[in-house]
This record gives sequence, C-alpha cells and structure tokens, in this order.
Amino acid sequence: MGAQMSDVTVKVVRVRDNRDLPLPRYQTELSAGLDLLADLDAPLTLGSLERALVPTGLSIELPPGFEGQVRPRSGLAARHGLTCLNAPGTIDADYRGEVKVILVNLSNAPVTLARGDRIAQLVVTPVSRAALVEVDALSQSARGSAGFGSTGV
Repeated sequence: MGAQMSDVTVKVVRVRDNRDLPLPRYQTELSAGLDLLADLDAPLTLGSLERALVPTGLSIELPPGFEGQVRPRSGLAARHGLTCLNAPGTIDADYRGEVKVILVNLSNAPVTLARGDRIAQLVVTPVSRAALVEVDALSQSARGSAGFGSTGV
C-alpha cells in the first residue's frame, strides 16, 4: 500500500495581466513541488555571483496551519549553477503579497532567464507552532553540545 497524499486548496491571484503564463503545476504525479515561473517583461541575465528578485506574478492564500516553501530546482542548479538564496524561503499563511524568488548565479558564466522559465519549486506543507518553555537546564543526550561536523563526514 502506497503513501497517502492529501490535498489542500490554495487560492491564487494574478497580480498582473499574465494569463499567457500557466499557473504553477506539478510536473509528475508524485512531485512534491509546484514549479514557479518567471513573470518577466524582458530577459534577465545574471552574471557570476549576481542575484535578483524574480517575480512570479502570483499572490497566494494558504490555509491556516500551512506554509509555502520556495526551493531551488535541481536541474537549474546542476546545469547552470542557479539556486535560491534563503532556501527554503517561507511563505506564511498570512502573507498576501506577490511571491518572488531570490535567485543567485553561482557559476562562472552568465545565465539568462526568459518569461515563463521554471525558476523554483513551491512546496505546500503543514506547520506546527512550538510553545517555548524556559527551564534551568536541558536533559543530557549522547551528542551533547557537539556542533558542526561532529557526526563525521
């Protein structure tokens, strides 16, 4: 028996006249992320180590208890060195502004984006809210306070 997938409804508004661009969609039956498209009026070239805030032309309304995670596309990263800064970027359920993607070119060559290019993925996922409780000490663990690199290579 396979894993159970549940559906959630996300409301979408186009913030510009961009009906020539399809809404984000899953590329395969079991894809975790919806592909976000660049809503550009003209091609955008990112030189080596340059970054840009790329518009998607969409605002979304997530239901309470959910977040949107903006994540890099592995193909763009592998082929062109293009990735998202602050990944995953979080879209909170109460945010109503345009979804934009912070892209950076980590390659040595310029990368040009065109209108409608798939630039990132949007993963919609449930969230938990933590209740912080201040205490005098934390319980002991095998790892303790060993930090970065402490578990080996």
